Amino acid sequence: MEAVAPIVKFTSLKKRYGGGPLILDTINLAVQPGDFISFIGPSGCGKSTVLKLVSGLSPGTEGEVSVLGTTPRQARDRQTFIFQDATLLPWLTAQKNAELPLRLRGVPAPERRARAREMLALVGLDQARAYFPRQLSGGMRMRVSIARALTLAPQLLLLDEPFGALDEMTRNRLNEELLALRERSRFTAMFVTHSVTEAVFLSNRIVVMAANPGRWYAEVRVDFAYPRQPELRGRPEFQANVNEVSQLLHQVEETIGV
Repeated sequence: MEAVAPIVKFTSLKKRYGGGPLILDTINLAVQPGDFISFIGPSGCGKSTVLKLVSGLSPGTEGEVSVLGTTPRQARDRQTFIFQDATLLPWLTAQKNAELPLRLRGVPAPERRARAREMLALVGLDQARAYFPRQLSGGMRMRVSIARALTLAPQLLLLDEPFGALDEMTRNRLNEELLALRERSRFTAMFVTHSVTEAVFLSNRIVVMAANPGRWYAEVRVDFAYPRQPELRGRPEFQANVNEVSQLLHQVEETIGV
């Protein structure tokens, strides 16, 4: 049986800015179709830089990174980046914000309106389509950001701590909604977080990173079947995974003297 080509592949990738120190050192990773990979580690270990390399926002210094069988820049139309902030335009309604990527690509107005409304309904905001960002809660603004990303039907979704500023209850609910959306849209995801519980709930693979320079320290497989329900968080096996990742993070901190 022929092997499936990875969605993203890092080969001996190194990254530094100008003549500065190494930010990432000798990264090797293959992201398979359907993976949900979380990156977790101390601040400054290069988690967000990994996503920037994949998105084409920042080039590598040595080694290679391929995305969907081509360069990151050439794969931009098949991937979408969701940042820590919802990055909505304050003068546009939720509907118009969700339409924006399609508008920039020249999609006809009727088609983009229908697609944006469909995605807003998927994230539970059909009744808030006419609201401006200032009228939405933090969780609702992030839902708009997710809906906007999904209008493009991306094969690869990059998420840089999208729920980090939200309270735990809202974060948990959005984690559940994100996985429900993934069941429908079948995207591959690369996700940066500082929350061990979030990483375990969402991911089938967790990459624990060390710092100075940023590098892989360990990878943890999470074998719970999808779709995952809220009750999973209360199971002993779930807590065992949380404890495993937490212990690895503690080891990382010891190696860098945090």
